[in-house]
Amino acid sequence: MIQPQTHLNVADNGGARELICIRIIGASNHRYAHIGDAIVALIKEAVPNMPLERLEVVRVVIVRTYKELKRDNGMIIRYDDNAAVVIDQEGKPKGTQIFGAIARELRELNFTKIVSLAPKVL
Repeated sequence: MIQPQTHLNVADNGGARELICIRIIGASNHRYAHIGDAIVALIKEAVPNMPLERLEVVRVVIVRTYKELKRDNGMIIRYDDNAAVVIDQEGKPKGTQIFGAIARELRELNFTKIVSLAPKVL
């Protein structure tokens, strides 16, 4: 569960390293974001000489959370960190690589480019 002020790792090579959640995109009464939700985030730490800079506001999609994800078949998936991928307005990732495993639910939410770049889909 991601809420405003939550720190996130970045799971792509777009230039950012650490993010902080500002706002959850969607209905105004959403308190938490889960895997597959888009949020607005601020870049707290960035790689030097890259297109994304520190203190830039970006849109990201959440790919991993500490909070477990429960599937319809009873399987529970939990990750070691909170991670997100920086996206543009159309939902395409800004980076060319995705690091770490991501959830299968992203394919159903039309983030197919992120799923195809990921090394492992759980």
